Amino acid sequence: MTEGSMRDFALEAYMSKWEFVARYNLTGSDAESLRLPDLIAMADDAERDEFDNLSLSYTQTYGAPALRAEISRTYDTVAPDDVICFAGAEEGIYIAMKVLLTPADHAIVITPNYQAAETIPLSICAVSGVALDMENGWSLDIDKVKAAIRPNTKLISINFPNNPTGKILPREIFDALVALCRQHGIWLFSDEVYRLIERAPELRLPQAVDTYERGLSLNVMSKAYGLPGLRIGWIACKDRDLLQRFERYKHYLSICNSAPSEVLARIALRNREIILARTRGIVRSNIVLLNDFFADFPHLFDWKEPDGGCVAFIRYKGPEGVEAFTQRLVEEAGVFFLPSSVYRSELGPVPQNCLRIGFGHLDLQEGLAALRGFLMRNDPQ
Repeated sequence: MTEGSMRDFALEAYMSKWEFVARYNLTGSDAESLRLPDLIAMADDAERDEFDNLSLSYTQTYGAPALRAEISRTYDTVAPDDVICFAGAEEGIYIAMKVLLTPADHAIVITPNYQAAETIPLSICAVSGVALDMENGWSLDIDKVKAAIRPNTKLISINFPNNPTGKILPREIFDALVALCRQHGIWLFSDEVYRLIERAPELRLPQAVDTYERGLSLNVMSKAYGLPGLRIGWIACKDRDLLQRFERYKHYLSICNSAPSEVLARIALRNREIILARTRGIVRSNIVLLNDFFADFPHLFDWKEPDGGCVAFIRYKGPEGVEAFTQRLVEEAGVFFLPSSVYRSELGPVPQNCLRIGFGHLDLQEGLAALRGFLMRNDPQ
């Protein structure tokens, strides 16, 4: 990839083709969304009156003060002025990489990943990948991270719970990574959009901004909160000069967020325990369905419950390979999975013959029934 260029976003292009066409989306990465009336029902009288009489004008580039105050309460050590909002998480990733990195820098990115995590840095500077080890439960070898560090390493980018694997680092590995960043003065960019959906509470990691003075914590309403239509994301960081540079860059992109979305996001965050309990309940119920389903097809799928989030990256063992399988499946049965090819990395090999399954939605059982029917018609065993 030449400096300044970016390849097509393979995942989003594939999603664009099938997400709203396939009858059964079994690869979605978000949790089940609330309907607008259900979210408004959670508002108190003042919030409902504010929403009903809202002026559809510009908002502050940083995000509404009341929203940033509510976001700050989701952290242990963050003040409202340590938060800047974006039009979704993607804008936050883009701006952070464009502001932090220069052509003279070097970045380290964990793979597999959400493609923006590597493609945007690659358009700016040298980037090294450190792969999670599929054969060892998607573990991260901290010694490989150490070995990848150069004198000009500026940033390490992580995402746990990971998309697409659902991996969560053990706490001792996370602490070792923070210590390594501190030792070398490296920024730690931590995509935490699936945090708070863990298989067990003891697996939950602290947020980077609460742990490290050069930590940047990315989050969004789209994943754990199941509200992607709001397009509200944010970065929390203790370096306010850096946040001001983010703001200046945002002036060239979204400028500001949607006023109605900011109010709705604030209502959701104030009621976050209710919404998160709903998400966790759906995920727990769906994990039971997946355990039962994959127990019937061990010759076709390597399934293991992920540590967290609502996605998993599992190996397909059928003779035709995952690319042909997922293509036939969506065309003939309307069941949509993401194949390994959309997770191709410029930084090193990504395990092949894998597919991403999403299990944050209420219609999983219906989709699995369609998948079972397809497999029973086509599986020689």
